[in-house]
Amino acid sequence: MVEQITAMLGLVGVLSLVCQWVGWKMRLPAILPLLLCGLIMGPMLGVLDPDELFGELLFPIISLGVAVILFEGALTLNFKEIKDHGRMVTHLVSIGALITWLCIGGATHLLLGFSWTMAMLFGALVVVTGPTVIVPMLRSVKPKSQLASILRWEGIIIDPIGALLAVLVFEYIAVAADPTTHMIYALGYMLGVGLGLGASAGYLVGQILRQNLLPHYLKNTAVLTIMLGVFVGSNLLQEESGLLSVTVMGIFLANMRGVDIADIIEFKETLTVLLISALFILLAARLDSHALLSLGWEGVGLLAIVMFIARPLSVWCCGIGTSLSREDKWFLSWMAPRGIVAAAVSSLFAIKLEGLGVEGAGLIVPLVFLIIIGTVVIQSLTAGIWARYLGVNAGSSEGLLIFGAAQFSRELAKVLKSKQVTVILADNNWNNIRLARMDNIPVYFGNPASEHATNFLDMTGIGRLLVISPYRQLNPLVSFHYQDLLGSEKVYGLSSSEETSARHQLSESYMKRLCLFGESVSYAKLASLMSKGAVIKSTNITDNFSFNDFCTRYGDSAMPLIYLEGTKVHIFTASDTRLSSGIELISLLPIEAQALAKQQDLLSESLDEAEGEPKG
Repeated sequence: MVEQITAMLGLVGVLSLVCQWVGWKMRLPAILPLLLCGLIMGPMLGVLDPDELFGELLFPIISLGVAVILFEGALTLNFKEIKDHGRMVTHLVSIGALITWLCIGGATHLLLGFSWTMAMLFGALVVVTGPTVIVPMLRSVKPKSQLASILRWEGIIIDPIGALLAVLVFEYIAVAADPTTHMIYALGYMLGVGLGLGASAGYLVGQILRQNLLPHYLKNTAVLTIMLGVFVGSNLLQEESGLLSVTVMGIFLANMRGVDIADIIEFKETLTVLLISALFILLAARLDSHALLSLGWEGVGLLAIVMFIARPLSVWCCGIGTSLSREDKWFLSWMAPRGIVAAAVSSLFAIKLEGLGVEGAGLIVPLVFLIIIGTVVIQSLTAGIWARYLGVNAGSSEGLLIFGAAQFSRELAKVLKSKQVTVILADNNWNNIRLARMDNIPVYFGNPASEHATNFLDMTGIGRLLVISPYRQLNPLVSFHYQDLLGSEKVYGLSSSEETSARHQLSESYMKRLCLFGESVSYAKLASLMSKGAVIKSTNITDNFSFNDFCTRYGDSAMPLIYLEGTKVHIFTASDTRLSSGIELISLLPIEAQALAKQQDLLSESLDEAEGEPKG
């Protein structure tokens, strides 16, 4: 039996990795291959039976997994960011969530005959969307920047809010199902324990992090361990209050001043990718296909109400008083796929409610999975067509993502921004990011190839990557990541003048892309030139002032960087030798080039004065 459990755990791990890879390769939400894999391994082939395999351990495994997922989502819920992303996002995660909840809850009661409490629990479960399903769809559809930002931030923020709503409704049902306890008192005590312990734990962990009472290598592990301890302790004090506690703890940490949780977020992303993948396969494998089919036309009708009534009603009500056009609102009305939070939380609650003998608990999971399958599949296949029909696509992606925000990158970004070119600077160095923000340049702080960047970095309008950083270990990883995302021909890197040993040799395809600005241009060379007073300048190349004239004026030390041809942005590489007229050239002018141009100006002025003197 031990060998069988070990083998199944290993199989689930391998399948999780394969499904994530398939989703990434096909530009689809990973939830689709994970769901398909779970259904094949479970109901169809009968290879994986989580209940038989794990027995009484299944509930604790799902319970702890859901706790980690909710804590992860709560850590991203910064109230300041809600305000920063406009009225529409604020309305969607508050008024919109309430409208969706009431609409779906009422429809579930009327169509499927659920009790009002169970119907409202189901409505709360399917309020959430989530970045893991929204972001892959946005990258495929490429809508306008404003719409992409609204959908992405709605998915990020609604995760913990929807989960918190579902937890509160569930706790109401759990208390109401206990005839020996005064319901209001028990619910109040449950909320008191959940909110009080969660806030206290969040404040305590925040103080520990703020005062650096732990060594760096222990911070992530300590936070995870404390979170799990709070979850278990809260359930011991009051049954079913643990999920509320960890959600409140995460929200408290996310909004505490002076607490850096960037490393914790990155760590939990690594953990939750595998955890969520494995958990979703196990949940899909538990799905009762007969229960799913028994939902019949009533289930299909509920799916139609979720997609065609609840979401449009929410969007149009929330859009009152905003600058969104009719086309924008219709597009937002079609983009609301459900994700892993709904599946995980519903499975956990179903197990608990079945134990309490609540009627209808067995249909919660199949119904949630029906909504997930319907929204993800239908909207993934049709969102691109709908966006083109409405005319809300972002258009050509001429913008640049620059990895490395040192002085050269900041000066280049300022010039590009003045030419209406979309540009984002990404860096791990906070001081560089701080200086870029002072220049009002859009930035991303962190590793642009991380899971966090996948969810939070707005790539709308970005079509190319320039790697201009000193991070030799990270540069290849970022380049390979964006070669898969944008295409190998859209990623450029600087030449590396340092020789590497045979075992550190990089692939030939990668080395071919190290031709940015010329074969001999390295990061060290650019940094050195900037420190000596080099400037970045824009010059119009015309019939009257050709590229040859430019070279004559500034000499061989002038370094062409980028040229603009109408709305097109072209990157100067080692293969570019001559430039035609009718372009705007952005170049780096070292101190020698500036001196040469000044000498020519002085000489020209002297000649003009000499020609203007009267002849004696």
